[in-house]
Amino acid sequence: MPQTDKQICIPPELPELLKQFTKAAIRTQPQDLIQWAADYFGSMSRGEIPPVRERSERVALSNWAELTPELLKILHSRVGGRLIIHADELAQMWKVLNLPTDLFNSVMNVGHFTEEIEWLKFLALSCSSLGVTIAKTLKIVCEVLSSDHDGGPPRIPFSTFQFLYTYIAEVDGEISASHVSRMLNYIEQEVIGPDGLIKVNDFTQNPRVRLE
Repeated sequence: MPQTDKQICIPPELPELLKQFTKAAIRTQPQDLIQWAADYFGSMSRGEIPPVRERSERVALSNWAELTPELLKILHSRVGGRLIIHADELAQMWKVLNLPTDLFNSVMNVGHFTEEIEWLKFLALSCSSLGVTIAKTLKIVCEVLSSDHDGGPPRIPFSTFQFLYTYIAEVDGEISASHVSRMLNYIEQEVIGPDGLIKVNDFTQNPRVRLE
């Protein structure tokens, strides 16, 4: 390789710029991520406001009408309890259920997934396209993951909730790690019973639990 004295300088603000870009992408859920990314960074370079959809504008159900918690529950059952699934296999499952390809590609890009996908992370980002807030997203995830058939409230292991909440908050980028830690500690110490399960009402109806 040819030698050069010119060094590539990475600006110190780059990590924060990429973090904000990721947060904006999952908020906006663009159908064409590449074009949107070009528009986003083009606006930034010109000192303009980038094309980011605010939380109040995220009417994701109307954008992705084909996607429902029921279909995600079917998809989850077909994954069959695996923690890791190959991208090609998951893409085929997604296609069989006639779910929107653009959404699949968006989730893949936002989650930086490659050939081997962590299923719970992929599911969480898919549910975020239906939930306007983190609490609503986690409610949908709980409904998808819950295996109760007795008509009781959806519930999942607290350890699973802890993993999902931490991941979704990290991707969202607006909630501090210290806040997430405080909420998880409170829920674990004051809410979770001997069975180690968390119910949807435990984090949607408890006034002391503020996930955002």
